Amino acid sequence: MGLLSRLLTFPLEPVRGAVWVARQALAQAEREYYDPAPVRQALADLNEALRIGEIDQETFDQHEAALLARLEELARQRHRTS
Repeated sequence: MGLLSRLLTFPLEPVRGAVWVARQALAQAEREYYDPAPVRQALADLNEALRIGEIDQETFDQHEAALLARLEELARQRHRTS
C-alpha cells in the first residue's frame, strides 16, 4: 500500500516542498528576530556615537530607551519559550 499511496500523492510533492521551504524560512526569520546580539551592538554603537559627539544626550536617551525595551522583550520571549 505504501507504493500505491506514494504514486497517488506524487503530484503533491511540489506543494510539500514549498511548505518545507516556507517553514525553514520562518524558523530562520524567528531566530534572527529574537537574537539579542544586534540590539546589543546597536547599544554599543549608540554609546560610541554619544561619546564622539555625533548625537546629543536627548537623542541618546530616546534611542537607548527603545533598545532597552527591545532587549526586555527578547528576554521575556526567551523566558516564555524555555
